Amino acid sequence: MYRYLKSSHYFRKSPAKLLSVIVILAFALSACYKTTARLGTPVNEIAAATDRVEPTRVRTDENTQALSMMSAVEENAAFLESHGVPEYRVGPLDVLEISSHVGEKVNTATVTLDGRGRISYSFLDDIEVEGLTPSQIDELLTSKLGSYIRQPRVRVLVKEFNSKSATITGEFSTLRSTAFGTKAASGRVNLKGKTNLMDLIAYGGGYTVDADIKNVKLIRQGRSYLVNLYDIIERGDQSQNVIIDDGDVVNIPELPKFGERVYVMGEVNAQGIYPLKDAQDLLAAIALAGNTTRLAREDNTLIVRGYEPGKPALVMMSNLRNLFRQADLSQNIRLKDGDLVYVPSMQIKDVNDWIINMTPILNVLLWPGDFAVRYSDKKVIAID
Repeated sequence: MYRYLKSSHYFRKSPAKLLSVIVILAFALSACYKTTARLGTPVNEIAAATDRVEPTRVRTDENTQALSMMSAVEENAAFLESHGVPEYRVGPLDVLEISSHVGEKVNTATVTLDGRGRISYSFLDDIEVEGLTPSQIDELLTSKLGSYIRQPRVRVLVKEFNSKSATITGEFSTLRSTAFGTKAASGRVNLKGKTNLMDLIAYGGGYTVDADIKNVKLIRQGRSYLVNLYDIIERGDQSQNVIIDDGDVVNIPELPKFGERVYVMGEVNAQGIYPLKDAQDLLAAIALAGNTTRLAREDNTLIVRGYEPGKPALVMMSNLRNLFRQADLSQNIRLKDGDLVYVPSMQIKDVNDWIINMTPILNVLLWPGDFAVRYSDKKVIAID
């Protein structure tokens, strides 16, 4: 529950009491908030561990569970698994090829499901087959034709898949092919049975170099789900490789202007956001930011990794002075997407205090959406 201390009538009359409460809250926050930082520890001593730490991404438990369930289904509107074999479910406007065998002679007919999912074949009229698989239609026709033909032999295949589809938008190669002088394809992909997300992306020609594959959006029946395609490709996380259903929309967004990025703040000549590809380590990031100023406390340089509001972050300390003057390359930590490099103007005695004091800035810089919710009042700051 948010409490707006400044707006309280009680505290307006007693500023001293307001100050006392704020001090108590600050101590409480300091006691509760913990980081994995160890003050004065050279980065080379924890680099092996930090190399395994990835910046976290907004993925709620509900989102994760939903993706896992959608990746394990054995049937949906597009297919049905029978004895471990997935088969397409037919629908209106699908075209079937039905073959009947009489001795060695084979008669083949092409029939199209009407708008109500029915077909007419041989002696049979208006047979409802919508939602059935070719094998089930085969059994149905064989059973009904038995009233007219002795031991009928029928085979059913789907010739054209028209009733089930998914829509692709964003950074798919087929949608961006006009850049190469060819006509771009439609965003509609016909489903031909059991199709997972990676299959759908392949049908779309793959993704472009500008694709933000860590933030793919799946929209199903009015609900949105976030999928990290990188985890599927590089880590084999099949729990996110969802089975596509009829009507799904998959959007691969474009990378932000800088794509993967790092933030360089504090006592540098050009604070800002820099592309990770140009700032792959600490030395490169400082160089892009125009080097440190004369006020910089270089031996207390911090690298904040995986910051998320309300959760512990990994904070590393690097000695830039040793890196610059003694060529101590152990201080030149390799950066990752979302890292914040901060060069202070004074010695940082307690990293936890620094994090608490910097929280509003970190929220604005790294989590602007969260900041808008947390500090929604225009007049005062809300304290949770």
